Amino acid sequence: MKHTTNPSASHAQAWKARALSALRANSSLSVRLARYNEAMRRARALEAQGGEQ
Repeated sequence: MKHTTNPSASHAQAWKARALSALRANSSLSVRLARYNEAMRRARALEAQGGEQ
């Protein structure tokens, strides 16, 4: 039996990586936090759609 990967799961992981990257960016704290929160919101939304296996 072949297991297929769920694109939502990999997209969610990519958004989590982007969120962590936003925290390390050379920007003001408010900008970093806003970018982190937006990326994590997208990651959570993808996981809620069935991205987590």
